[in-house]
Amino acid sequence: MTEEAVTAHSLTPVLRVLRSCLHLMVAALLALAAVRALAGHAPDAPAVLATAVALFAVYAIGPRLPRLRSSTGAAALWLAAVALLWTVLLALTQDGVWLAFPLFFVQLHLLPLRGALPAVAATTVVAVAGFGWHTHTLSLGTVLGPALGAAVAVAVVLGYEALYRESEQRRRLIEELTAARSELAAAEHAAGVLAERERLAREIHDTLAQGLSSIQLLLRAAERALPQRPGTALGHVRQARTAAVGNLAEARRFVRALSPPDLEAGSLPAALERLCATTARSSGLAVHCQVSGAPTALPTGHEVALLRIAQSALANTVRHAGAGRAELTLSYMDTEVALDVVDDGAGFVPAEVPAPGSAAARGTGFGLAAMRARAHALQGTLVVESAPGEGTAVAVTLPCPATPSAPAPSAPSAPAPAPDAAPEAAS
Repeated sequence: MTEEAVTAHSLTPVLRVLRSCLHLMVAALLALAAVRALAGHAPDAPAVLATAVALFAVYAIGPRLPRLRSSTGAAALWLAAVALLWTVLLALTQDGVWLAFPLFFVQLHLLPLRGALPAVAATTVVAVAGFGWHTHTLSLGTVLGPALGAAVAVAVVLGYEALYRESEQRRRLIEELTAARSELAAAEHAAGVLAERERLAREIHDTLAQGLSSIQLLLRAAERALPQRPGTALGHVRQARTAAVGNLAEARRFVRALSPPDLEAGSLPAALERLCATTARSSGLAVHCQVSGAPTALPTGHEVALLRIAQSALANTVRHAGAGRAELTLSYMDTEVALDVVDDGAGFVPAEVPAPGSAAARGTGFGLAAMRARAHALQGTLVVESAPGEGTAVAVTLPCPATPSAPAPSAPSAPAPAPDAAPEAAS
């Protein structure tokens, strides 16, 4: 056996019991040989007794020597001393042949297999020769007895070794599976945390951040109107207050994890109508909203994504495009729902938009990234088409999951009253 196997085996309760039984067997066989020699009044009885006592003493020292478990050389020396005394005992009495069987297990336990098998074979030959010398015969039984004992000992030890290796493999496999499960749980937790951070970043960008930017623009306009145009300034301040109320509602929605207030008050087409009306009133931009196809009920996640994308696209138009007109179209199809926001503004080169968080972004670029992330999260697509001087078109398409829900009410033909949401500016 290897050093690791011996160390591991020394900690196995079953092996400790077997070793104790092996020690008791050696002691019992030595006592039997001594008692039979003394009872038979053999002339060499004192020598048998002395040899048995010496063999037991040397054998008993072995388990108390730690080096026997860690050093193959020390184990070989100790086994050589035991074998020598056993050979002397076998020469004195034929009863010593029975000690060959426990010696097989000791040799197989302490020596590597390449050294244990020759030792077992040599012990078998000595046992057969010693017993045959005492009986002056060499029959088939004389040979088969020690040989079968050696074969049984080798088979038992090799079988135990195979079971032990299989048990160790299973233990290591269980440990690896447990570690892999822990790593997977940690990775899933980290991915969940990252996804939640991205979701909150999109929500804050599309609602609170744009709302605060809108309030800032309205207050700046009111400041420019004072003191020459107090009525105009008052209108801007009222719009800023309305925007603040809407952002407060959004902040409370974050805490409650509810749907947007605009969707709570009606359908998606109605919410888009209110968004267009509010944007037109606050910015002076001509915004037109139309619905194509028969409106159907969509999952809340789809409606929230479409509303947020529309808010972000219109906010970008107001802040960056310098447009005079914007067109928002919501299209219901058999298996898809599409939203298009088109303006006649200055346009830009989509490939030149810096990535969010880069040095060139300077706090911008989150709008398009947030819109794409929302579309991709629902297995949809978002396409931005623009060129300098040719306006901008934002088109998002989401798969429409099959649902037995009844059709949602269609959008009103006229703009709804002013909502509690303010126009939002893109980053």
